Amino acid sequence: MTSQKRLDGKTALITGANSGIGASCVKLFSAQGANIIATDTDRMNFNDEIIQIQSDVTKSDEAKKLINDILIRFKSIDIVVNSAGVTSRNAIPDTNNDEEIWDRVMEVNVKGIFIISKYVIEVMKTQKQGSIINLASIMGVVGYPETLGTPLNPYPPSKGAVIQLTKTLANHVAQYGIRVNAICPGFIETNMTKSLTENQSTKKIIEELHPMGRMGKAEEVANAALFLASDESSFITGSNLLVDGGYTAK
Repeated sequence: MTSQKRLDGKTALITGANSGIGASCVKLFSAQGANIIATDTDRMNFNDEIIQIQSDVTKSDEAKKLINDILIRFKSIDIVVNSAGVTSRNAIPDTNNDEEIWDRVMEVNVKGIFIISKYVIEVMKTQKQGSIINLASIMGVVGYPETLGTPLNPYPPSKGAVIQLTKTLANHVAQYGIRVNAICPGFIETNMTKSLTENQSTKKIIEELHPMGRMGKAEEVANAALFLASDESSFITGSNLLVDGGYTAK
């Protein structure tokens, strides 16, 4: 007797899939029975069961082609994990290219989610169901800790925008059976945080910011995404799921 997997027969698009949380979602969702389309601007190296498409989510024409290619192969899109994102270690007022940095972070972190969601929602409307999961951050809730330096950078505002975009979309598409939720991770051990944690004293500060006394793992965030992608969360939409080791509970 075989137990049913939580995403059996579902098709999932995961952006920012090359590393970190996105890559963990690819592996976990695939293990739970989903058909996976992984996309990133960089070349990926998953097993042959994973469909891997290089695409830039900030380019509307590329996003539209991506969605159309998925539909040709699978006829439906049940789940989207918007994991593509960038950060900046530069403080906004302290650089000569502050507007360029601001625009790039906002383009990937906010506009990219908007573009993918715009096209996939039209598909999900015809299906009368779907789950969209947006990767935000606790930095969109509480701001950047000054103890880490460069507090005035565009990453927290971009993630705050993701949270509000999630709520707006959730209200708009609930009538079609589509759920939209955000996940706000704390500091997670990924390539994005590697530049911070290479310094042991900085890593210790980060760990102590979390009441659980450590950074999170990408797999732990993927587990939260799996819950939101599955039917177990069928009455949850517009939520902001904190996966932060108690960071925001202080």
